[in-house]
Amino acid sequence: MSQPDVTHRLVPTPAGRIHLVEQGSGPLVLLVHGFPESWYSWRHQLPVLAAAGYRAVAIDVRGYGRSSKPESVASYRMLDLIEDNTAVVHALGEQTAVIVGHDWGSGIAANSALVRPDVFRAVGLLSVPYAPRGGPRPSEIFARMGGDDELYVSYFQAPGRAEAEIEPDVRGWLAGLYAALSGDTMPAPGSPDPHFISPGGTMRDRFPEGRLPAWLSEHDLDSYAAEFERTGLTGPLNRYRNMDRDWEDLADFDGAPLTQPSLFLGGALDASTTWLADAIKAYPTTLPGLRSCHILDGCGHWIQQERHEEVNQHLTDWLGSLPA
Repeated sequence: MSQPDVTHRLVPTPAGRIHLVEQGSGPLVLLVHGFPESWYSWRHQLPVLAAAGYRAVAIDVRGYGRSSKPESVASYRMLDLIEDNTAVVHALGEQTAVIVGHDWGSGIAANSALVRPDVFRAVGLLSVPYAPRGGPRPSEIFARMGGDDELYVSYFQAPGRAEAEIEPDVRGWLAGLYAALSGDTMPAPGSPDPHFISPGGTMRDRFPEGRLPAWLSEHDLDSYAAEFERTGLTGPLNRYRNMDRDWEDLADFDGAPLTQPSLFLGGALDASTTWLADAIKAYPTTLPGLRSCHILDGCGHWIQQERHEEVNQHLTDWLGSLPA
């Protein structure tokens, strides 16, 4: 990213430090990425939001990039990430912010707004719908999915297991995952689902090969791979290893609606959208502040990169509708 008015900063948080990239001035919009991404996944949004009159800030979540990487698995629980986001807002000299998240960042954004409504005045959710805490332990739900195959979330649980697959060839694994979940390169209907792992197999067994999705240049892939080759994948994977802990920590919010003004954007071809279709149908109850909801035809999981012009338009329109 070459814009001269982009600023990289390290700010103090309970994790130690969070690295962020900032552009523009005006009301603060905090952008939270998912797995396996980084602040770089918001490269198309930063200049557009800045030009629209906002202070756009994209962070590296705890465990990623130049942000701190605590050793303990428990240090990646949701409550700790909420504290990081709150600390970033205050370190930037602000009291409130709009928070927008993609993938895991969607869940982090939603819970930040739920737990700290005094700080996060509006919330934008990309790809992963809001579903209130409730039901059985997440690990029990995921263990029942897939029949003889294993859902990737369960595959990620044992420390070191997924790392052993990914880290010998970070660039190749990232390329495969990005292609597997992109609208233009995902496996054809009826092919083995890349969200599941065959007994004794690996995730990459089901990744497509030989073509990058249109949104991902060789330079973009190099940028992602360089960071993960430097940092490893344990910090990012530890987010998945806290699902049951989060379920326990957030018991007081069981069934709670998210009442701030909100936005949801999803891809029509994204499993996060199709598997959680009932969560989207429940939005009148669970997301009563919803002002904008759009499902983009032909779009996969990496929505703000696959379809950045449409996402930018929806984001700026929604932001413009919020109270000052």
